[in-house]
Parts: sequence; C-alpha cells; structure tokens
Amino acid sequence: MPLSGLQPQALLDSLGQGILIFDSNGKLMSTNDAAKTIIGADFKLIRSEGWSAAAALMDTRITDPTRTANDVREQARESGKPLRFQMYRLGEYLPCWVSVINNERGELLTVVAIEQPDWTIVSDLITFYLREVVNGVDSTRGHAQLIERGLALQKPGDNLDKLAHRIGGFTRLIDIHMHRLGYLTDMLSRLESIRTGHVKESMARAAKKLDLLDFVGNFVGELDEYTLIDPESDLSTESHRARLNISIPPDLAIHAAQSALGRVLRDILRNAIMYSMKATPIQVRAHINRRDHTVQIDVSDEGYGIRAGEQERVFQPFVRARQPQVIGEFGYGLSLFLCKNEIEAMSGRMWFQSEEGVGTTFSIKLPMWRDSSSSVSA
Repeated sequence: MPLSGLQPQALLDSLGQGILIFDSNGKLMSTNDAAKTIIGADFKLIRSEGWSAAAALMDTRITDPTRTANDVREQARESGKPLRFQMYRLGEYLPCWVSVINNERGELLTVVAIEQPDWTIVSDLITFYLREVVNGVDSTRGHAQLIERGLALQKPGDNLDKLAHRIGGFTRLIDIHMHRLGYLTDMLSRLESIRTGHVKESMARAAKKLDLLDFVGNFVGELDEYTLIDPESDLSTESHRARLNISIPPDLAIHAAQSALGRVLRDILRNAIMYSMKATPIQVRAHINRRDHTVQIDVSDEGYGIRAGEQERVFQPFVRARQPQVIGEFGYGLSLFLCKNEIEAMSGRMWFQSEEGVGTTFSIKLPMWRDSSSSVSA
C-alpha cells in the first residue's frame, strides 16, 4: 500500500528508534526526534561534525576493539546487511544497527538506528527488592525482640525445650527473609550486568575450557551446599542429588564461564525440582552437535509441564505460569530471563520443550572447545 501524502520527516519522527542518516561524505543529512532525545547534548556536535563525531561517540567504552563504529560500518557495506552493535550512553549500552545503502544517485548512505530499551524490569525488581528489605527488616526486628523477651521472662526451672522450640521458630522465619533478600540481591546484580552491557565482557573474561563430565560431577557434588529451594518449602531440607540421572559422554569440552554456567544450571534444576513430584527423576544429558561445533545440555523433568498458552511467556521477566502448581511455589519469575541472557552472552542459546502433564526439557547449547583456538563462537 503506497504511503501517498506522507512526509519522510513525519515518518522518521513517528519511529521509537533514533535514526541518523549520513551522506557519502559523512555529513548528517537526516535524523528524527528520538535520536535527538537519546543522544542529548552531543547531538549538536554530530550535526556539526557528522559521522566522525557519531563514530567517536559510538566507540565510547567499546568492549571489543575490533568492533569500532568504522569497522562495523565497513562490514555492513561489504555484507549488504544491517549489523548490530552497542553504544554506551548515560550508564547503559544501547542496542544499535548500522546499514550502508545506495540512494537513487548511486551514493552510499550510512543509516544508524538506535534502540531505546525498556528497562521497566529494573524498576520492577527494585520495587520487589525494597519491599523485601522492608519486610525482612521489620520481621527480623520483631522476631529478635520476641526472642529477647522470651529470654528475659525465662525463670529457673522453666522448660528449656519449649523455649528452644519457640526460638527455633523465630530463627527459621528470619532465615527465610534473609534467604529471599540474598536471592533478590543476586538477581539484581545479574540484571544490572545485563542492563549495562557488562555481562558479555565478564563472560568472555571468565570463559575457559571446561571438561563437561568433571564440571557436572563437581556441580552435583556441591549441590547440597546451596539453599536451592526457598526455606519455606518442604523441599528445602532434602538432598536433591539422588533424583539426578547424569549422562555425559567423556572427553566432552566446552568454552564457557564456569561460575555462570553453574548458576544457570542451579536455576534450571530449581524449577525442575519445584514443579515435579518428589519421586520423579531429573535427567541431565549432553551431546555434541558437530554440524555447528556446539555441545547441547538437556535438563528434563517428568513434572507438571507448561501449558501451551503459557509457553511464550516463559522467558519474559516477572511472569509466572498461571497454573496452580506454579502459583503455589515461591518465586519472582525472573531467573529464566536472566539465564537466557547469560547463556547468550557466552555465545550460546537456550530454549525449552514442554507438554502439560508430561514434563519439560530445558536445553542449552554452548560452543565446543577446540584446541586449535582459544575460543569458538556458536
């Protein structure tokens, strides 16, 4: 359908993305309101100096020196396709695209699109966090006062077992609040790393060769050292290692960040344990995909499964399935969003398959380690 009567500038200003278009000499020839808002005071310099000023701004705090704005623009010109990069602005990394196209006169134009990420998720998590802090402080103070009062009123000959039972109940409630506060603190830290764009840099710095069989063996051996399930749950005091059936071929090595991968697997296992019956097994398997030089890890349960209508919401932040078995368990609905972003920051991929009443399999694909190079991108 032709856009008859629609002015080009009105079309650009209607976009939520910031748009910058430079001519073959690097002069800024067109832009829109969103770009002016995103770039702010530096926009005057770009209007005056053109592409050179824009490239300098885009190169601020780049994490890969081989991916300067000029490098990405040249790659886009050679490939004929838009290329993705990041621009640091006001404390966060903004997703951007650059394209090189020909106009009707055969001149090369550089088009930069700057996205405005919606970080409502950060505000939501801070709201959760502050509420948990207030509840934790108030409850802990109240329980501590009750413990002090019980000790003060204790008389010689009183039943010490009864007092110990009461104090044990108070300390358990304190432990629940502190666990949840620590859990939220960890998620806030992970989310901040994603928001600022530091997650890819930190994953690249920590990535190394991991023998998968040894890694999973150590992971399972240390599993009981973590409070995997919320302390209020009946499952929190159980050892979960007996439920795991491990099938990892020997001599299988991946290129990944050890601590991050362990954290992701714990989050996946937490869900598998909470949303399946106690006696059912949880399978942890791995195999090589030689076609794309990756290793796939699958974690499968025989649990409640995810309804078809809920599946598109699984990786969305602060969204939990509206099934009775899920609603009945404590959670924030954020861990899978974090896991997916962290796996992708390791040049990997994460997805799932599920059938209600049958079970769920979460899969992770990561680069296979090859001795001929220090790292391989998936």
